[in-house]
Amino acid sequence: MRTADGWEDYRLIDASGGEKLEKWGDYTLSRPDPQIIWNSGKEEALWNKADAHYLRSSSGGGSWDFRRPIPKSWNIRYKNLKFKVGPTGFKHTGLFPEQAVNWDFMDKKIKAAGREVSVLNLFAYTGGATLACAAAGAKVCHVDAAKGMVEWARENCELSGLKEKPIRWIVDDCVKFMKREIRRGKKYDAIIMDPPSYGRGPGGEIWKLEDNIYELLKICNDALSEKPLFLLLNSYTTGLSAGVMEYLVGETVGKRFEGKVWSSEIGLPVETSGRVLPCGSTAVFEGE
Repeated sequence: MRTADGWEDYRLIDASGGEKLEKWGDYTLSRPDPQIIWNSGKEEALWNKADAHYLRSSSGGGSWDFRRPIPKSWNIRYKNLKFKVGPTGFKHTGLFPEQAVNWDFMDKKIKAAGREVSVLNLFAYTGGATLACAAAGAKVCHVDAAKGMVEWARENCELSGLKEKPIRWIVDDCVKFMKREIRRGKKYDAIIMDPPSYGRGPGGEIWKLEDNIYELLKICNDALSEKPLFLLLNSYTTGLSAGVMEYLVGETVGKRFEGKVWSSEIGLPVETSGRVLPCGSTAVFEGE
């Protein structure tokens, strides 16, 4: 497992009873995590002092219980990147801190490429990977179907001092956009994907990752340049293991281009236990 252990403004303090206790800058939040299936007790005193606690509803969804007034949003930093975070309508904060381990991988690959690199970031959310690639010197196309997420990503870009970097901001269905780029003859040296497990397209189309990911990876073959630098696929879908994702990447991108394919779980260090909480899986193609 690769561990995102380079944070200073984020800490995963404890994990127990289906919840994680986190420090985001100056504020402590507790929220659900379905992978925490153990109940090892909540002896850490901060469990009772968290500024906000996300409570699930028996009818679905949930809401935040604010134990003291906190800002709607605030900023945290990872190395040279800066992000706006805060409790959203669901349980999320606008950032997945475990992805920092993938940002570091992208940074190294782009800086070591010795050439201009163009990156396509699909399902790009609030732009962590976009900013990591832009800061490393790449030209980036950031695509997400949610206008609000693209606007949030642009805020993060400005906070990080990267406003003048060559980034295209696109609000569109990721698959339809990529097919149009292929018809236009546009090629990318690297593709990043963090698709949802389930969703609906703008026309009501149902997206289910297990049913669609193979075809999406085949489309990527036609969107990659002749000597691609990397393709990175991330997933939080329960049951879609790192090994399965590696096989999918190997059977698509790995069959067409020279390079290596590998996969791993990614996770965050838990302070109280000294262990690592698994937080999803990543499969990677690295070009030669």
